[in-house]
Amino acid sequence: MKAKEELRAALRAIDHKSYPAYKSLTGSWSFGTYVLDIERVQGDPFAAPSQLSVAVDGRTAGFPASCWETPWDRTALEDHLLRRFGRQAGRSSRQAKGSGKSGVLAVTVPGQEVLERTDCQVSGGAVTLRFEVGFPANGRTIDARELEKILFDFLPVCVEQGLLYASAPKGEIERVIALAEDQHFIREELSRLRLAAFVADGSVLPRESGVSDRPMKGAVPFRSPEELAVTLELPHRGPLRGMGVRRGISLIAGGGYHGKSTMLKALERGVYDHIAGDGREYVVTDATAMKIRAEDGRKVTDTDISLFIDHLPSGRDTTRFSTLDASGSTSQAANIAEALEAGSRVLLMDEDTSATNFMVRDELMQAVIARDQEPITPFLERARDLWEKAGVSLILVVGSCGAYFHIADRVVQMDAYHARDITVQAKEALEGRPVPALSAPGFHLPAGGRAVDLSGDSQVRKDYRGNGYRRERLKVKCFGKTAFSVGDRELDLRYVEQLVDGGQTRALAYMVRYAREHLSGRSVEDVAAALVRLIEEKGLGAVCGGGIVPAGLTMPRVQEIFACFDRY
Repeated sequence: MKAKEELRAALRAIDHKSYPAYKSLTGSWSFGTYVLDIERVQGDPFAAPSQLSVAVDGRTAGFPASCWETPWDRTALEDHLLRRFGRQAGRSSRQAKGSGKSGVLAVTVPGQEVLERTDCQVSGGAVTLRFEVGFPANGRTIDARELEKILFDFLPVCVEQGLLYASAPKGEIERVIALAEDQHFIREELSRLRLAAFVADGSVLPRESGVSDRPMKGAVPFRSPEELAVTLELPHRGPLRGMGVRRGISLIAGGGYHGKSTMLKALERGVYDHIAGDGREYVVTDATAMKIRAEDGRKVTDTDISLFIDHLPSGRDTTRFSTLDASGSTSQAANIAEALEAGSRVLLMDEDTSATNFMVRDELMQAVIARDQEPITPFLERARDLWEKAGVSLILVVGSCGAYFHIADRVVQMDAYHARDITVQAKEALEGRPVPALSAPGFHLPAGGRAVDLSGDSQVRKDYRGNGYRRERLKVKCFGKTAFSVGDRELDLRYVEQLVDGGQTRALAYMVRYAREHLSGRSVEDVAAALVRLIEEKGLGAVCGGGIVPAGLTMPRVQEIFACFDRY
């Protein structure tokens, strides 16, 4: 490791040279209170900015052990430090001038959720933070004086104001940790009280817009119906009243635009913790809950969908069903089977994004088309058995299909964003009406143990200009949070709706590459378990397979890891 004055001298030595000379700065440099590591240098000023990191030892950082001893406290602290550093960096970004991306000083911008990331990591009180810098240039000529401003003037302020306990406003860190511990407490209470979810009074569920996940100003705050109210005694906040969504079958009903889907979206995101001020800090859902929808055109491989689809006219085996272009009903059946294999205990569904013929067959259709002529067993006829025989709860949004009232344990109406318990009224309305088929014979849980196809070369050959061939790792490319490619194989994840951060998709892409290199010939379950074990032992960056740990990787849930390999 070299001293910072040696870095200053090295900068001045390469000033006005061609841009590739910047690569000579790669390495570690001591700045006294922290170590600066220039990990990757961009190829030219118009390429992706260079990746750097700063490491502050535990004594200098000064955070009490109570802030990082548990996984949930540590993740909350890391998230908060990333946001603090990012705000300070944003004030200095582009203050250094030049062409292309010159002067960029930035971190990954987190959303409303608190997630484990490679961008900021706390270990034993020591803090490591990864960020990007656009190394300045005039054209493609190095402007070292401008980079010197970034590294010697702007960056020390970012570290001091963003990563040191002493510089945080009084009580700020303690409030972050208190919120994390309260959220964790609610998650544990869900299990003890046999709840699928909890929605606190005062929560703000509507979002600012379709492209903004911030809370809507002036929105109606949530208040639990008295019949469903639960009061929890949180360790820091104290008593908190809210709606306890009991395990079993719950319906969210109501007219259009009254808040049904808004409620479901909040429950989908409730599998993650949220930052203070989000409005959904105390909306907490069973961590295994999975959003299920129809997904026309998705690839399905060796999935047991026989619980819902069987006796096909072609005689195809639906216990190991494969297709490159699934229909709405087939894809929804596969999504449920795969969610169960991933360990989901709660299914979240919306009538609007479900296949109609998968959800229900009305009385007239049943009278005209006999059961033995219809391969599809509607979800209506399986939902009760899934709960009573397998312990899998359902939270379903309904707007036009009243048949589910017959099997519901409770019905919540959203009326202009106000929640009302209408279970009794719904049951009374059923009196004297025809009862559809509510169960079907042959209930069984889908078989697991499916092998994932990881065949194909895990590396590519490159021409070595007459000296034979060398082998390089497959390239990973990401397209927001909806898709990625590894080598020449692309994967579409747009309908895996609980992916909330592009970094999760990027992490999944690296997991696929790692699995191709190290985990071939295993089942989906074994691959997911091996990846989780690797990350627990060595950190999320381990999926990159050695070398520089990239910024911008975010931990997905086990359910999304399964969903990724299911589609691969």
